[in-house]
Amino acid sequence: MKKLLLNINILLFLLILNPVVTAAEENRNILTLEELSIKVMPEYAYHPNDVKKDHPPLLIGYQGTMRNLSDQPQKGHIELPLPMEEQNFRIGYVADYSSDLSKVYEIEYIINQEKGTISWTTSEEIQPNDVYKFVVEFYTDTIMVEKEKKVVSYQFKSFTNIGLFNVSFIEPLKAQNVKMDPETEKKKTHADEDGVHSYFFKGLKAGEEKSFTLSYERNETSTAIEMMETQKQQPIDSAANEKSPAILSIAAVSGAGLLAGSAFIYFVKSRRRKN
Repeated sequence: MKKLLLNINILLFLLILNPVVTAAEENRNILTLEELSIKVMPEYAYHPNDVKKDHPPLLIGYQGTMRNLSDQPQKGHIELPLPMEEQNFRIGYVADYSSDLSKVYEIEYIINQEKGTISWTTSEEIQPNDVYKFVVEFYTDTIMVEKEKKVVSYQFKSFTNIGLFNVSFIEPLKAQNVKMDPETEKKKTHADEDGVHSYFFKGLKAGEEKSFTLSYERNETSTAIEMMETQKQQPIDSAANEKSPAILSIAAVSGAGLLAGSAFIYFVKSRRRKN
């Protein structure tokens, strides 16, 4: 999965938190975090290295955009705090963009368990007033399970000032009795699709916290990707696929989704042909 040609927006957090940047020690605000988007995807996919699959997985994707406000090109060290203390935490995908945003490169990273951070070096220099984008995905086993009822509690504490911040929860396929706390607004947005619950904030401050809870019932044990792989071999059931637009939006932002991109496209197009 090296040097993938993709169109994602996921990659810019850490330079502000620990800006080990050439010529940047004198000014720690040369890179600002303009936007951070988080996708919370319960029962979407297992980590590729998972052997035991006796607990529903939770996949979380971070997408970020930073801008170089200096008058010099910058290439530096990014360090991002992640919830490594959570049950069965594992990294799934880390990448950043080329300077023209036409390519995404999967990159090598370092984990510091003591500090609870992941770090990497930017693939290319960030030119003055240009943006730097990255994607980080990780998995945990923090979904609370009581028979068919599942609860996902998610808290985010901002590690720096963020210009625009949003969190989106993607319902699993075949989920029923879905509830979000707090409830999302009813207005439509570009990401407002069946099975997607989005929250938008402007001007999140360092140290500010946001908390959300998604609850639902689901007796299906297969993940979304597993269901789509099976669907490729079976007739399309439109009732079972009622949330396919949400699945398409996941594929657009997820490293795991990119790995199964052909399955996503087949899944959605087949449903549309059926309708």
